[in-house]
Amino acid sequence: MATYCLTVARLQLALGQGVRRLHVSAAFNAKAKVSMSRFEPSNYVNYEKLNENVNIVRKRLNRPLTLSEKIVYGHLDDPVGQDIARGRTYLRLRPDRVAMQDATAQMAMLQFISSGLPQVAVPSTIHCDHLIEAQIGGAKDLARAKDINAEVYNFLASAGAKYGVGFWKPGSGIIHQIILENYAYPGVLLIGTDSHTPNGGGLGSICIGVGGADAVDVMAGIPWELKCPNVIGVKLTGKLSGWTSPKDVILKVAGILTVKGGTGAIVEYHGPGVDSISCTGMATICNMGAEIGATTSVFPYNHRMKTYLEKTGRGDIAALADDYADLLVPDAGCEYDSMVEINLDELKPHINGPFTPDLAHPMADIGATAVKNGWPLEVKVGLIGSCTNSSYEDMGRSASVAKQALDKGLKCKAAFTITPGSEQIRATIERDGYSKILGDVGGMVLANACGPCIGQWDRRDVKKGEKNTIVTSYNRNFTARNDANPATHAFVASPEIVTALAIAGTLDFNPEVDYLTAANGEKFKLKPPSADELPKLDFDPGQDTYQHPPAEGGSKLRVDVSPTSTRLQLLEPFDKWAGGDLEDLQILIKVKGKCTTDHISAAGPWLKFRGHLDNISNNMLIGAVNIENDGVNKIKNQLTGEYGGVPDVARHYKANGLSWVVVGDDNYGEGSSREHAALEPRHLGGRCIIVKSFARIHETNLKKQGMLPLTFQNPADYDKIRPDDKISIKGLATFTPGKPLSTVVKHSDGTKDEFQLNHTFNETQIEWFQAGSALNRMKELQ
Repeated sequence: MATYCLTVARLQLALGQGVRRLHVSAAFNAKAKVSMSRFEPSNYVNYEKLNENVNIVRKRLNRPLTLSEKIVYGHLDDPVGQDIARGRTYLRLRPDRVAMQDATAQMAMLQFISSGLPQVAVPSTIHCDHLIEAQIGGAKDLARAKDINAEVYNFLASAGAKYGVGFWKPGSGIIHQIILENYAYPGVLLIGTDSHTPNGGGLGSICIGVGGADAVDVMAGIPWELKCPNVIGVKLTGKLSGWTSPKDVILKVAGILTVKGGTGAIVEYHGPGVDSISCTGMATICNMGAEIGATTSVFPYNHRMKTYLEKTGRGDIAALADDYADLLVPDAGCEYDSMVEINLDELKPHINGPFTPDLAHPMADIGATAVKNGWPLEVKVGLIGSCTNSSYEDMGRSASVAKQALDKGLKCKAAFTITPGSEQIRATIERDGYSKILGDVGGMVLANACGPCIGQWDRRDVKKGEKNTIVTSYNRNFTARNDANPATHAFVASPEIVTALAIAGTLDFNPEVDYLTAANGEKFKLKPPSADELPKLDFDPGQDTYQHPPAEGGSKLRVDVSPTSTRLQLLEPFDKWAGGDLEDLQILIKVKGKCTTDHISAAGPWLKFRGHLDNISNNMLIGAVNIENDGVNKIKNQLTGEYGGVPDVARHYKANGLSWVVVGDDNYGEGSSREHAALEPRHLGGRCIIVKSFARIHETNLKKQGMLPLTFQNPADYDKIRPDDKISIKGLATFTPGKPLSTVVKHSDGTKDEFQLNHTFNETQIEWFQAGSALNRMKELQ
């Protein structure tokens, strides 16, 4: 349904007194340039170019633009000639910067090294946050990680120095929090090799999660492709209060739109309710937009963002944004492709799960629902922090709850962990006493890293297979995601709700209505949490953890990768398309049900192999459910008749010259941006993935590596395929955009089926397939 945006006048009112409308004049143009960040003083915010491009596109389309359209179209490589149609055309964009976390940066930098280019073309950074395992506490866990991962950290630091990439050392914090504190600003277009890159939308940025090959394109100075997104509007009215938090907004939205409801779209928040949400609260909402499949999410520029910019040392950017306020909010009269409305006055605290982030429950209902479904009521562990909810405000609201319990002589009944999002947050909450309160109530402060959120958790309180419940303020709660235990029921809620549940020790505790018993036997209710949005004093930056690339360049530096390393491996180019149809591909596995990137390429202990393609390929599809036997990592080798692990069978097929195909269900590849889920099938002899539907990032990653991601024209054709079938893909000699391919499915009984397969390839992407990968094609064009 189409609807109208909030008027610009109302949004500008939210910016406070003194904000003037945009006037691009000679006097203004004479103003001093403003740096994009303090780490790159010679790279400047360029609102003039953004505004120029937006005006060109607005005149061409002859209609008002949404905020996300302004930022995306404002970064077009060719705003005059680019074909623009939401949901149809592919845009060629010029992002402002690239960010990579250490697990994905390894493969991204290995691919960049393979490109042969001397330096990155745009400001780029590496952030060491994924390889630190939570075990016994922040300082000791960090020291252990530095020792275990020394080879990888040295590779990333030296590659960053050689190719001009900033390097955030282990302990600096989680990539998305670092970006919010230092690099995001209203109107910037940033791509990051992590699915939760959209966190930056809380600061009015368009920040999009991608695979490493996309990052290489941008770092190489090549226009980056993105399918023109649809725009989903979320209108917020009313005001947050009491126990209701920004997290509850996205928990509610996830319940409405489901894990694939945002696919191919940008979610754009607007309305008078926006002003009751802090900048970091908006970031929380945008961060978890990844769980609905959205390309990204964004909020309009307002006084909350201005205050955050000023508090994080970027008042000059805030002042410039004020001058361009009209550019950083939606046009009056713009239209959305669909609309969701949420009244914050009526919104109640939510908790989502288990096993999927879109299973939404109001807190008032979760107890009865858990009993009905047999979910364990006892909360074994409460975990707060992560990239989603580790702001100063989050920690303060959690400490507010904890302090009330301490004052009544109580501590947490459940185990309790706290993950600061950055060194700046860690140092500031320690200075301001929050860390002590959270520690006194029974909490353990972990390292400034992803930790249990991504499975980096050496959990020992339950055995694998033991049914139990945990509650987190994280974003993702897939089966075995946090602790590798498929019997763990993980629920997602706000940090303050998680803290309350850890104190109560039971899932059916609703702090809005239920009572606790004090140490003296007195019954009491927790009061709604309250905390400062930002510290009254300046942030404490903590330790300096940033490595600048050398000012003189890195041409004389070397980046060595040992040929005997088990963790790093230089890449060999994939083979080119042979020129004909793909004949008699073996079915490797027909996957049943949900298949996320965690199922395709598990994280946790496998993270250590993210820079070694052959070694990490030993985890390929080991979490996927085989429809033949409902087993995991147990498939039939059609050449030998024996059952084995998925990677083992794939390797046997490859060694015998047999290419293969995977068949999957809906939203295949949901979750992380990890391109290893595309690299591994290609490396082990896969040529094609055929499913009912794809998650956006994974589909693009497959294309980048020369794979064929195809979808059933009729989803019911999924049921026609048997695990021992041979599949041929026809029509590749005339492979063109918009024209379906056909398939012939040969059954072992001699019968066959024929049907159509759809694809979303454009001309450039077809060239990737024909060259064997996007990287191969890049080399051909040099």
